[in-house]
Amino acid sequence: MKKIAFLFPGQGSQNVGMGLDFYEEFVFVKELFEMASEICKMNISELCFKGPMEDLTMTVNLQPSVTAVNLSCFLAIEKEGIVPAFSAGHSLGEYSALCAAKAVSNEDTFKLVFERGKLMHRESLKHKGAMHAIVGLTIEDINQIISGAKNNGIVSVANHNTKTQIVITGEPEAVQMVSVVASEKGAKAIPLKVSGAWHSELIKGAEIEFKDYLATVRFGKTVTPVIHNVSADVSSDPSEIRVLVGKQLCSPVKWFDSINRLIDEQVEVFAEIGPGTVLTGLTKKILPKDYPFKAYNINSIKNFENFIKEVK
Repeated sequence: MKKIAFLFPGQGSQNVGMGLDFYEEFVFVKELFEMASEICKMNISELCFKGPMEDLTMTVNLQPSVTAVNLSCFLAIEKEGIVPAFSAGHSLGEYSALCAAKAVSNEDTFKLVFERGKLMHRESLKHKGAMHAIVGLTIEDINQIISGAKNNGIVSVANHNTKTQIVITGEPEAVQMVSVVASEKGAKAIPLKVSGAWHSELIKGAEIEFKDYLATVRFGKTVTPVIHNVSADVSSDPSEIRVLVGKQLCSPVKWFDSINRLIDEQVEVFAEIGPGTVLTGLTKKILPKDYPFKAYNINSIKNFENFIKEVK
């Protein structure tokens, strides 16, 4: 059987109406949403199915909402007996990956993403930040430009998404300066609609508190390997997993390296589990042209049924 990787999306993949068909189809999904709503003290089904988008996109609401949809789609797949060779999640999505691998319980996963969202939201109000996607330069090019812009303020790499798609994060003036230089070198710079400078020093104030919170949550060994954003590597040790999750808040997301790790492991089936198609798009850009693969988006009942039919 071909090796399957489960990929879980994060912020930026949300849409109003996400997860509704799974909610209507499966009792266990309704129960998951009810549990998440109770833990987070918000109506997650209302946010996901009715919005408005402005409320859904607020990071404190978005993190448990996207996680609820990710895990709903995953639970439906799990009940069909499909087990991945590897899992990975993009930023927030890493929590869904760890939950799917049984390193963290469903309940603790929602507690973690809700706390993470609260702390990130708080820091974004304290420190104005910006994020831009730079398309057309390599990570080496971007790091060189950032080195020359350090005197203009805080700026760093947030996401290394593909070979030549890199998201930068930090103080607005410094981010803008890097974008201008990158544009002069032939790249395209795209400002992102975000409320904070995620994965940057500007939210460092959340890191210590979040690490303290992580210490109160039980982490277990993963039953299937999870590739971590911070290291682009796997770990089955609960203590190390806790440390990696703690570092993830302010460290770059090594998505390009993570997908290359899956290529090294000869994974041929990539299933994006949750709303949107962002990760599938990135994966297709990373995979070599002659690489044999199939990609699936499990974001609707129809797509779910098609996936089950093809991989079983």
